[in-house]
Amino acid sequence: MEALRGVVDPELGEDVVSLGMVRNVRARPDGTVAAEIALTVASCPLRSQLRDDVARAASTVPGVTGVEVTTGVMSPPERSELMSKARLRAQQRAAVRTDLSPTTRLLAIASGKGGVGKSTVTVNLAAALACKGLSIGVLDADVWGHSVPRLLGMEGRISAKDNKMLPLERRLPEVGGVLRVVSMGFLADEDTAIMWRGLVLNRAVQHFLEDVAWGALDYLLIDLPPGTGDVQMGLARMLPRTEVVIVTTPALGVEKVAGRAADMARKGHLRIAGVIENMSPFVCEHGDVYPLFGSGGGARLASETGAPLIGEIPLHPDAAAAADAGEPAALGRGPLALAYRAIAERIATEIAPPVEMAGCTARMLERVEEALGS
Repeated sequence: MEALRGVVDPELGEDVVSLGMVRNVRARPDGTVAAEIALTVASCPLRSQLRDDVARAASTVPGVTGVEVTTGVMSPPERSELMSKARLRAQQRAAVRTDLSPTTRLLAIASGKGGVGKSTVTVNLAAALACKGLSIGVLDADVWGHSVPRLLGMEGRISAKDNKMLPLERRLPEVGGVLRVVSMGFLADEDTAIMWRGLVLNRAVQHFLEDVAWGALDYLLIDLPPGTGDVQMGLARMLPRTEVVIVTTPALGVEKVAGRAADMARKGHLRIAGVIENMSPFVCEHGDVYPLFGSGGGARLASETGAPLIGEIPLHPDAAAAADAGEPAALGRGPLALAYRAIAERIATEIAPPVEMAGCTARMLERVEEALGS
């Protein structure tokens, strides 16, 4: 049961145990565990996601040899109690009011330290998702070290309309997708040092959430600063339904530091959507493999956190060339494009697929927000 407290409903921002969704957990003599999860409705679109998260979390317990997860449906009194808990949770966490739809999946890209390619992963993942014809928002929450505009080859200044900031857009007409981007880089010159401290940093991120007309988005990707500081803690309070993707490299030292970002997510009651390993072994044109930064860091971190390893991005010289040109490698060809598109496909179909409004917690979240605003 304690392990299952690490499984967070991404729409309600609370663990399934506290929400009363875990009905029964039974351990058998052979080490297999059977668990039942109660859903608000039988057609809940998060059914597979929650079932997989529960299975992974339970499998991290020493002695567990297998996990069987079944799902049931809550009774009307149970749903009513869940609504009360969700409303209380939203009030306690003082979530900010945004024009983001309850169906927008919020993915925060995090790392334990700098230099692992977190921002590069963010923009390429955004581009790869946009290649699927989706509307993608990118919030550059790394206020000090903003690099998203350059990585996307975007310039300009943020404008406003009806007291709302308007994101800069990059359309991808060949695939029908669109990127909407907000960054400190659109408010200050690239060479200007941003010398702000905790409360001011949090307030800047809050403005980017509250005062931006994001429009209809399928995903909002948030490029977090490295570490586990003020911005990360503030985001957990302001957007409790955020899901976290941890970026690491194969190196053991980097993996251990990345584990702190996972620990931060859990302590902030945020779902860990998965792990991406960047700078994986380089494969030359002759097929020889060169693990320049080691190997296995992503798989080890995924195993330790009970989160899935979403994919591995190989070390490749095209990465630097694409970043300098402001043209995401995911939009081109070659091993990097294939890796990013495979990760985007898995996210969109398995890890964090777009939510239908007819679903369970998305609809409930909308009702909670309406109640808090009335």
